Amino acid sequence: MSIIFFIVITLTTFFVMEGITWLTHKYVMHGFLWYLHEDHHQPTPGFFEKNDAFFLIFAIPSWLCIMLGLQHSVYWAAAIGFGIALYGLGYFIVHEVIIHQRFKWFTRSNNTYIKTIRWAHKMHHKHLGKDEGESFGMLLVAKKYWDKVKRDQKIQDK
Repeated sequence: MSIIFFIVITLTTFFVMEGITWLTHKYVMHGFLWYLHEDHHQPTPGFFEKNDAFFLIFAIPSWLCIMLGLQHSVYWAAAIGFGIALYGLGYFIVHEVIIHQRFKWFTRSNNTYIKTIRWAHKMHHKHLGKDEGESFGMLLVAKKYWDKVKRDQKIQDK
């Protein structure tokens, strides 16, 4: 397997994970595993949330694909595992550091993309229950959120 093919599979997996994340967030986290996700919408005291268990839910298949793929020279499976892991890193940086600021590494930004993903996530969190919701993705957000942020920027620029 060539390194180019390995990279293509890894990056394709990374981008496919956005769709998987959207589906999982809408139908699993806001569905039968709401018990684990609820404290993310209705915060409880303490640093950790039950919602953090989803880290393991996504990390286990990533780890298995990498470990078994490398052990058995099934490099396409390892590439899938690395793609999932790369998305997990992106999720951590975007969701935990930039949006929720659970780690105070970056607290302010005038970047339009960052403002847009923060706004979309705020709109997601305005719903405290599992049944009503919007903006279930992480990296890609609907045009209406971009439009709102751009309108706000024009008002600020005046």
